[in-house]
Amino acid sequence: MDQPLSPGPRLSVVIPCRNEAGNIAPLIGGIEAALAPFAPFEVIVVDDGSTDDTAAQVLELARQRPWLRLLSHPRSGGQSAGVHNGAIAARAPIIVTLDGDGQNPPEELPRLVAPLLDGPDDLGLVAGQRVGRQDTASKRLASTAANRLRARVLKDDTRDTGCGLKAFRRDAYLSLPFFNHQHRYLPALFARDGWRVAHVDVAHRARGKGRSNYSNWQRGVVGVSDLAGVAWLLRRRKTVRAIERTPEDRT
Repeated sequence: MDQPLSPGPRLSVVIPCRNEAGNIAPLIGGIEAALAPFAPFEVIVVDDGSTDDTAAQVLELARQRPWLRLLSHPRSGGQSAGVHNGAIAARAPIIVTLDGDGQNPPEELPRLVAPLLDGPDDLGLVAGQRVGRQDTASKRLASTAANRLRARVLKDDTRDTGCGLKAFRRDAYLSLPFFNHQHRYLPALFARDGWRVAHVDVAHRARGKGRSNYSNWQRGVVGVSDLAGVAWLLRRRKTVRAIERTPEDRT
């Protein structure tokens, strides 16, 4: 007699990370505890060309956790590439992302995924917005300036697109135009395709170990051209709803 197939995961957690060996194990443990009520789920760590033992730690943790998976980039491709490749590999219809540095508390995950599991069909994205950021003053000031400029140009009604905590429909995400640094423009891109976007205030923690992989200067230089490109995408989008017809429609 054939055995019944086990159900696939309800949620796929995607964690893009690079050189986070000091943070990844406690982060995995926190996710495991936070998402216990939402089982079955899977966690996909996308190792973005780490030069430390991040990958080795994930593989060791996976020995006792069949829901933990590892994808590896042979060289660094950036955070958006990590999210995108994780989404392609994901097996659940709902994806939730968070950063690998431990600054996004996994305890916030249920508040992001619940609206997508139980909410309206037109809700495509639930975006976290950090409250009480535990970053340096220079990083907070640079982020505030960038967010204000982005909001003025794109009118995406989002206070903080740099927050790694996001939950979204996998099929809707994979239909978006992909480009480097795409993850910072998801609210505008989801709205462009006709999806409703919700926002949730989330807590923020100081980095546990290691240091950031990006500087304020790097973010600022790429942000100008990215913003111009996304503004062009929004202007050029034309949505026409198709209505299926059958032979019975003929009069």
